[in-house]
Amino acid sequence: MKKNWYYLPLTFLLLTGLVACGSKFPTASKSKDSGSSSQDSKLTFFGVAFEQFDEVGRPIWKVNAKQAKYTKEKQIGQAENPYGELYQDGKVVYQIKAEQADIEQDGKQLFLKGKIFATDPNNGIILQGNELEWRPQEDLLIVRNQVNGSHKQLKAVAQEARVKTREQRVEFSGGVVANSADPQMQMRTEHLIWQIKENKLIGDRPVQIDRYKNNQITDRGKGSSAEVNLKTKIATIKQNAQIDLLDPPMQIASNSMTWNMNTETVTTNSPVRVFHRAENVNVTANQGEMQIPQKIVYLTGNVNAVGQRRQTLKSQKLTWYLDKKLLEGQGNVVYRQVDPPLNFTGETAVGNLQTENIVVKGGQSGGRVVTEIIPQEKPKRQ
Repeated sequence: MKKNWYYLPLTFLLLTGLVACGSKFPTASKSKDSGSSSQDSKLTFFGVAFEQFDEVGRPIWKVNAKQAKYTKEKQIGQAENPYGELYQDGKVVYQIKAEQADIEQDGKQLFLKGKIFATDPNNGIILQGNELEWRPQEDLLIVRNQVNGSHKQLKAVAQEARVKTREQRVEFSGGVVANSADPQMQMRTEHLIWQIKENKLIGDRPVQIDRYKNNQITDRGKGSSAEVNLKTKIATIKQNAQIDLLDPPMQIASNSMTWNMNTETVTTNSPVRVFHRAENVNVTANQGEMQIPQKIVYLTGNVNAVGQRRQTLKSQKLTWYLDKKLLEGQGNVVYRQVDPPLNFTGETAVGNLQTENIVVKGGQSGGRVVTEIIPQEKPKRQ
């Protein structure tokens, strides 16, 4: 149902008891700019209130100032130490204050320019910027130009913040850097949506997530988009997802990954590649899970492990014990090495791929291990 708004005229309340209605303003003092051809007239007021009400007389905004200079032609009030409230359904949704501000109102919107602070008294969010715009018909508060947002849950910097007051949602845009205390992490992107009630951060543009321990980066995630649940401490990274770990020195890449920062596990049901940077071992599979504290990787479906000398171990399942440098393969195992050229097939395999020390077994069903020795061609005599 469309709202019909009726706006009362701009009102200045004076401490002296004078009240201005309609387009008339009390004359506390007048000054003319001799350098201007338009001869703008300026009126100075003391104890000023900029107010606007809806059709039933409920306030939409109230801004008070100790002193304000009002330019009638430009419809702008230059206020000193302004402070006030923004209202929705007659209730305060934001408290605002500034050292100085240019105030402009047209009955539908309120504009403030200056060093401005806006505080949500219900959830404690504080937004700081150099421009503020309040659009009550859209339930929208906009803070622009070097925005700083702070809350017990999150701190963020951006070029703009758009607050949907009814939905309790903040959209940060332009060089967004958001820091969370719990989990201790940082998100960098160009557009970030903060769903306050749901405790969620949604990055729908390329995003980077840095995980911290004791103020040191331990893990880094990247992707085309990401969603972080601050309550469960679970991040979902989608499209070109990648997570780089410091200890162990691993890289995990997939189309979609779930990163549980609480249990420190990474899981994916999409084709995955796991690369050990120090060992130069690369493993691919249909899906996988890594338990970071235990330093164990579980891989399932078309598993293919490749060492730095092109030796390979293929299986249906693979458990990779990183500390032990041990691989355990199960199901349709095929081990190949180049020098000397050998092929082994069986049901299970255990060993170190880097040292090429692999034991292949036939399994409990009595299957045999097939060994294929590939003879090398002798070099032809000149």
